[in-house]
Amino acid sequence: MSASDGAGVIERIGFRMSEVVERWMPSPFVFAILLTYIVYVAGLVGTDSGPVELLEFWYGGFWAFLGFSMQMVLILMTGFVIAYHPRVNAILQRLAEIPSSGAQAAAFVGFISMSLAWVHWGFSLIMGAIFAREMGKVAHRKDINIHYPLLAVAGYMGLGLTWHWGISGSAPLQLTDANNIGEGTGFEFLTSTVPAAETIFHPYALTLTALSIVFASAVLYVLAPSGDRAKGITEYVDEADLFDSAADGGRATDDAATDGGTDAADAADPVDEPPAEVADVPAERLNNSRIIGGLVALSGVAILALQFAGQGLGAFTLNAVNFGFLFAGLLIYQRPAYYRDRFNDAAGAAAGIVLLFPFFAGIQGIMASSGLALLLAEGLLEVSTAATYPVIAWVVGSVANLFVPSGGGEWLVVGPSVLQAAQELGVPYGQATIAYAVGDAHTNLLNPFWALPLLAITNVRAREMFGYAIAMLIALIPFLAVALYAVPY
Repeated sequence: MSASDGAGVIERIGFRMSEVVERWMPSPFVFAILLTYIVYVAGLVGTDSGPVELLEFWYGGFWAFLGFSMQMVLILMTGFVIAYHPRVNAILQRLAEIPSSGAQAAAFVGFISMSLAWVHWGFSLIMGAIFAREMGKVAHRKDINIHYPLLAVAGYMGLGLTWHWGISGSAPLQLTDANNIGEGTGFEFLTSTVPAAETIFHPYALTLTALSIVFASAVLYVLAPSGDRAKGITEYVDEADLFDSAADGGRATDDAATDGGTDAADAADPVDEPPAEVADVPAERLNNSRIIGGLVALSGVAILALQFAGQGLGAFTLNAVNFGFLFAGLLIYQRPAYYRDRFNDAAGAAAGIVLLFPFFAGIQGIMASSGLALLLAEGLLEVSTAATYPVIAWVVGSVANLFVPSGGGEWLVVGPSVLQAAQELGVPYGQATIAYAVGDAHTNLLNPFWALPLLAITNVRAREMFGYAIAMLIALIPFLAVALYAVPY
């Protein structure tokens, strides 16, 4: 059967794109290396910087954001640990039973991923990946035609659309921290912080988020391949490993699999059953003490509650988000030793960030020090008016993210130009920040960097899923342009 037989136009386009990307897209690490050379050549051609000087900019930037890198690793790992809690996974298994078709499955995974991303992008990335895998398993058992790479894209949609508008969004959170503005920073023209009430929790951002989730879910529905074009999970994961607890992160048992995955919470739960030697060894009793874990967790929650009681929404910072999820994880796991072991498991998911983030920081070093970033932003901003500015800010974020796929890192470089232009045009800082954040998230659908943990969990290669990711990116362009222009602030 050909790709066009019985397929809609959008489905055919997505299928063809996936074929092209699968053939040509390199691995994320090679992608980062190639991008480094592209930016280096652009610096030679577009700026007055010399070859040796650009190399110095690259080396200077390579280690510039180690602190921020650690924040990103913590966001990912805390989200990973909570997502892998057995009872959380049991909920996903039950939810995976709801769809009755491949199109419904793709739309539902995307809806969950995008909704969770507003709460915590790391949580969404891992939960989206796990949910895509669980959905693939249920579809295999129920003989539902699903296209597994599209499920992977659906699980990635939180990072590709809604994360930067939510409570773990880098750009809005950076503006809530007084240390990031004023004299000695790129935002020295700001006289006060920009509270989350003007960005994340403003009706403008909330409306955009809701509309985008509905629209993107609908696109996933119509994009889903059918018939022989749909490749199930067994095309990518060995059928013998599908319901093997060791191969699947310990998230299911064979019995749970045969029962439709709905009894996972009733199976032996290592969270509830500490090792046998705990009863005999005092040190192990301490390591697995729910009293110690619970007290520490409640202390952390109390400290965070005091922060919000005193500062309100002004307490929303990147560190506060990490702090909250770190202690929330300990609260649901309780036993310190088991919580530590789950962080050991999460370390593998963060390996891609540890390896690739310095390379992208080096790219950022070239962009910032050579003036490329400012040239890019100022060139786009010159063509804007107060009415069209949100759309232009979205384009700036989209283009910048192609070169430096770090929301917070980009904002440090390009953000000052974005807000200065907003100031001159009379556009509220909050609206400009959110519009920029939309663009930054949107073009994650073109870059495999943040998809690394999802690829590891789903066992899908970047080139196998990013054809559909690019199809989603293109489908979202007219919608986002109209929404950013028409939704009032």
